[in-house]
Amino acid sequence: MRWVDLKASILDFWSEFRRQKGGLLGIFLLVLLIFTALAAPYITSPDIPQKWHSYWEGNPTTVPPTWYNYFTSQKLAPHEVWGVNDVKFEAKGQNLGSGMKYYAFTFTYDNRYDIPPKDIILRNINVNLTNLESPAHIVLKVVRPDGKKVQLLDMDFTSGEVFQLAKMGSVRQAVFMWASQFEDPKVVASNRETIISTMDVMKVLFAKAQRGILVNPQALKGKYKFEVQIFTFNPGDKVDFSNMQIIFTGRTYGLMGTDYMGRDLWAGLVWGTRVSLVIGVSVAVLSVLIGIAFGVTSAYLGGWKDEFMQRVNEFVASIPTLPILILLAAAFKGHVTLITIVFLLVMFGWTGIAKVARSMALQIKEETYVEAARALGAGTSRIIFKHIMPQIMPYAFASMALSVPGAVLTEASLSFLGLGDPTKVTWGQILYDAQTNSATLNGYWWWVIPPGVAISLVALTFVLIGIAMDRVLNPRLRRL
Repeated sequence: MRWVDLKASILDFWSEFRRQKGGLLGIFLLVLLIFTALAAPYITSPDIPQKWHSYWEGNPTTVPPTWYNYFTSQKLAPHEVWGVNDVKFEAKGQNLGSGMKYYAFTFTYDNRYDIPPKDIILRNINVNLTNLESPAHIVLKVVRPDGKKVQLLDMDFTSGEVFQLAKMGSVRQAVFMWASQFEDPKVVASNRETIISTMDVMKVLFAKAQRGILVNPQALKGKYKFEVQIFTFNPGDKVDFSNMQIIFTGRTYGLMGTDYMGRDLWAGLVWGTRVSLVIGVSVAVLSVLIGIAFGVTSAYLGGWKDEFMQRVNEFVASIPTLPILILLAAAFKGHVTLITIVFLLVMFGWTGIAKVARSMALQIKEETYVEAARALGAGTSRIIFKHIMPQIMPYAFASMALSVPGAVLTEASLSFLGLGDPTKVTWGQILYDAQTNSATLNGYWWWVIPPGVAISLVALTFVLIGIAMDRVLNPRLRRL
């Protein structure tokens, strides 16, 4: 085909296609999905696939997205990470004599929320000690908006210590002892151990100093000033704050919240786009090409060869696809690679297309130009690929688009059952983790709905494109 003719065909196709509003919407969604897949390392982080299957330290677990605050009456504290530039140093290595040095800094947290952070974490305060028998010492106090001061930490520590205030037993005891002075002594005495073990440390710390603070804390909004003092006791001891982090573990996080391992579900959704598109497009293209080639060859050969090929087609088509895929995936013991998944889906995905292609080829091979090519001595392969296949390609393109949703849903089903590729980030695996951890029963909707919507969106995208292409390329539908 000459370039001029090809160009004219493409322009004619586009002229008809752009009249299909659903097809244009599908093209827009496809471009958006491709952009998301290609830009995943820049939208999120390039190391997401490597760290996806590990615990995300510092992130809150099973919390809703930040925008959830717009739809709830009780405002939840978002996740915040501060660095050394967010604190104010009052002393940095001040010499107190006898080799003792003093460091002091403060930071202020403005609590504007009905429910405060889950935890406050101090980490990466690196201490270089010359004598491990003389560790550094840290004192942490908080001055509340009502003027009351609570001492949370007073302990020795060495380099690499992570201070998770809500999980530290000493902090829990300190907060309980401070808050119990405002509580009914009888309630404290009779339920002391139960209260200590079940109370939310941060809710009590950020609550109004009144009766009921331990059993029903009411949020005290305002600015909380945290005072940190660090002492070292040897002349050569040094404290490095350059990588220090102060993490206010939020009750909300990011665009899509987190799961039970603190993983950012937004990152999982973005990276899952890659797998869905790769599997969907690969399986659709390969299945259609194999089905078209098989069906056309069967129709053209005819006779016993056609009968034999159709029996093979019917045998493969009669196999229950999903159960067999589950058995095959289970045989790999949960270590199915992406290439294996594509191979398995293609193995069972070509039969229906082959049937339709054969019926079309049976009609086309009786056309005059095919008889003329045969009379001129054209070989079987030339007739099939030069004269019959081009007539079926419009159907093939529409079939490719319409086959993608099935491939995406099948892969998601395998991953949902825990039989997908464990090294990849997929929407099906996100749903599998959600189901395993009873996300629906616990009301973690942000863990279930977004990946489900994403799968539906990919399916809708290719259905819209496929239907539009079918209307444009199918002469009978084109006249409707």
